[in-house]
Amino acid sequence: MGRETWKAIMSTGLIITIVIVAAVVVVAAVLTLRTRGGTGGGGSLRRRFGPEYDRIVAHHDGDERAAARALTERVRRHGSLEKRPLRAAERERYEARWAAAQERFVDSPREAVAEADRLLGELAAARGFPDAGRYGTQLEALSVHHAHHVHGYRRIHGAANAANAAGGSAGTEEMREAMIEARALFEDLVTADRRDTRADREARAGRDAGPDRSHQLPWAFTRRHAKGS
Repeated sequence: MGRETWKAIMSTGLIITIVIVAAVVVVAAVLTLRTRGGTGGGGSLRRRFGPEYDRIVAHHDGDERAAARALTERVRRHGSLEKRPLRAAERERYEARWAAAQERFVDSPREAVAEADRLLGELAAARGFPDAGRYGTQLEALSVHHAHHVHGYRRIHGAANAANAAGGSAGTEEMREAMIEARALFEDLVTADRRDTRADREARAGRDAGPDRSHQLPWAFTRRHAKGS
């Protein structure tokens, strides 16, 4: 074998080796990005989902890669959902129902919790989320857009089911805490956003000219005020 031929073979082998190494590096980089969350990495998912991220990690027995894959899939399915605005009249009806549920809690905690659970499901559907009949899907979609408060819905739903189960295992204090936590999600969903119509804003402005009662919802009761279930 001549020297020139040998040099050609060596050059070809070197090029092939470089190509293989480069391919391995690229594949490793892609796999690393995917295991860190795909749509921005684990840190991005943690910031987006907040406490929901930690719950999903715990659900997967501490496996952050599995949790990241699950949350990335949620974003893929529900991230493009566009929330529908509420008309002023709708908003007032939901606020009145929530205030009534809070008042009812003092005498009938179980009924109040059940109403709050129904109300959140209906309100979420009215805002464009999946309907309450698909609770799991609705909860996932809410977690993508209201991650920091979605656990309140999970708690109120669980408390309502426990209260209605045979023997009624939900205690009054558990239900009270669920109502308080669920209220944060309710306020997120019912609050006006940029897509409100001009007519709605003008109507609210006219009503707001009177006494401000927006912060007078009856939720000042303490543990000793609620009757036992």
